[in-house]
Amino acid sequence: MTASTASGRATSSVDYACEARSTSKGLKRGLDVSVVIFALIVFLPLILTIVALLVLTQGRPILFRHHRVGRGGKVFPCFKFRTMAVQGDDILRRHLATNAEARSEWDETRKLKNDPRITPLGHILRKSSIDELPQFMNILRGEMSLVGPRPIVDDEVKYYGPHIQHYYRVRPGLTGAWQIAGRNDVSYSTRVQLDSDYVANWSFGRDLSILVKTVPAVLRSKGSY
Repeated sequence: MTASTASGRATSSVDYACEARSTSKGLKRGLDVSVVIFALIVFLPLILTIVALLVLTQGRPILFRHHRVGRGGKVFPCFKFRTMAVQGDDILRRHLATNAEARSEWDETRKLKNDPRITPLGHILRKSSIDELPQFMNILRGEMSLVGPRPIVDDEVKYYGPHIQHYYRVRPGLTGAWQIAGRNDVSYSTRVQLDSDYVANWSFGRDLSILVKTVPAVLRSKGSY
């Protein structure tokens, strides 16, 4: 076998692998759009009910737009049903300033199990993950995917260290490896490892597996607060 022949075969193998991966990513985007359109039709009565309840119990605004870091480090508005008091930032600041235990929990996980900002209806929406339904819009806009690392805020980038480059390679997900592993009951360092492993070993089949496992994870509400 000549060197040129061997080189040609090696190049063909690389080209085939790249083509296969590109096709899988095309399927991923196709799955995102088709599932979201179907889900919007199915969940429309629920969405309208939630909107009505939010207006009656909390008033406007209905949606909360939070700046999150997406693919390539680009910041985008991540949509959720509003589950917190309008002056949430001020409430959190005062709470952390007077509660050392809460301050430590926030510094470690960027979450609070007993968050004083969350409204009574907001607790229900968060526990059931219904508050994240508006992220269907982010998926249709191409800012998110059904499966991927959960979108982070700018302050969380430092927790990823060198693994942030993995995070930047994909669209954040409505669900992902972190969700099916226990969400907020999992340490942040474990979350980073899960996200990095997902990106490094991504496959279309793995996305399907995570989607299937998300259903019982949501029903159990483990780590959801």
